[in-house]
Amino acid sequence: MELRFRKSTCRCLNRAAREVKNEEVTQELKLPDGMPDIGRVIAAWGQVVLRSKEWRGDTASVAGGVMVWVLYAPEDGSDARCVDTWLPFTVKWDVSEADREGTIRVTPLLRFADSRALSARKMMVRAGVALLGEMLYPAEIEVSTAEDVPEDVELLTNTYPVRLPRQAGEKTFLLDEELRIPGSVPVMERILSFTMQPEITDQKVMAGKVVFRGSGNLHLVYRCVEGRIRTWDFELPFSQFQELEAEPGEDARAAGSLAVTSLELDPGEEGRLRLKCGLVFQYVVSDRGLLELTQDAYSTGRQTGITMDYLRLPTVLEERQEVLSAEHQLPGQNGQPVDAVFLPDFPRQRRTAEGTVFEIPGLFQTVYYGEDGSLQSATARWEGQYDLGADEDSRIDVSVAPVGRPGAAMGGDGMDLRGQLRIGVSTTTDRGIPMVTALELGELQEPDPGRPSLILCRPEGEKLWELAKRCGSTVGAIRQANGLEEEPSEDRILLVPVS
Repeated sequence: MELRFRKSTCRCLNRAAREVKNEEVTQELKLPDGMPDIGRVIAAWGQVVLRSKEWRGDTASVAGGVMVWVLYAPEDGSDARCVDTWLPFTVKWDVSEADREGTIRVTPLLRFADSRALSARKMMVRAGVALLGEMLYPAEIEVSTAEDVPEDVELLTNTYPVRLPRQAGEKTFLLDEELRIPGSVPVMERILSFTMQPEITDQKVMAGKVVFRGSGNLHLVYRCVEGRIRTWDFELPFSQFQELEAEPGEDARAAGSLAVTSLELDPGEEGRLRLKCGLVFQYVVSDRGLLELTQDAYSTGRQTGITMDYLRLPTVLEERQEVLSAEHQLPGQNGQPVDAVFLPDFPRQRRTAEGTVFEIPGLFQTVYYGEDGSLQSATARWEGQYDLGADEDSRIDVSVAPVGRPGAAMGGDGMDLRGQLRIGVSTTTDRGIPMVTALELGELQEPDPGRPSLILCRPEGEKLWELAKRCGSTVGAIRQANGLEEEPSEDRILLVPVS
């Protein structure tokens, strides 16, 4: 006969793909009529904007672009001018689960933005974007549970607490603000560039919702009425929530990221500014549950045939965030800093004997007034390292995002640059857990009344379950005969009742 196992499902999210794509976009930009000829290009700023996402068949795609502002010094020696343009991109990922559709999460990073003059009226504008795409789809993993177990059958069951990704989605919202630069700072004449850096400060699951708070840092580079280049930052706090499709458990957690979907800034009268910034919060909710699995079986009175399988779940082992500081010095650069930009990139990963090393590249860019009073710019590469111990069966996912505003200051030997980045670490494993899925039972044999109990010293490392199975006894009978409540010491002599 076959012992019946009830089939149930464990709902979770499986990953169809996770990969970083680097995209470089270029464009020839002609100066508008009325602007002076190009003398030299000074610097460029960029802002990544996500416009749309689509998962169709075996391909997931994201469309967007980079807003780029280019600052140049005119050939006629007049004040620096700025031109802007839009560089569109479309990025695609191959998806292994072609018959499924789910949720696309995209984390964009600007790797660089620059420009060079092609002629007195034309320049080449270039931007590099790194996009971390993760495609998740709902899955139902089958779990087997024994039912109607005969008295002579012993089951080894273990309970596993597992944290699994359960739900994923997104919330789009708009920052619509009227702003004004304080009268205590130089009066703005013209905006040269404006970029938005959103950050999450708190996120949690409560009352069937994902609740998150944060702020957007609007960074302005502008020319004041005195002709000098200045910067100003607005911190714009927000608080939002998103209803979840399914009711989460008490130990549910949210992990999300933000991306800009639109950005407009219109100057008004008396120095007022009207900002409209679209943001998208992309989240995954994980929850903890208990799985009770049958991992071994035998009978004290008949032959058994066991069918085993491995339960593979995307178990979350750890999630954490840390802030890493980045510092660099530009020797020989002297003058008055105007603006600084720090652009971290996604890390390169390599395994070592001690764990995993993540090499994190980045780029510093600064604009400053040189000792002769002219506007200058400089860029410098930065390399950071983050070490993490983990076993070989674990999968480590690392994301990075800039934090706060970078700074530049003149030092004794040049210009000191500093920035910060937030590192998000998620450690998961899909290591299989052994599970009995079927049990074939032979004919029940009559017990031998003359078979004596055994007095044994267990082999080293043998558990009570293994001893009972080998001798045709039960764990309960051995504990009762020896007055045990837990595993005894390995050298203890045990009485093993057998039937």
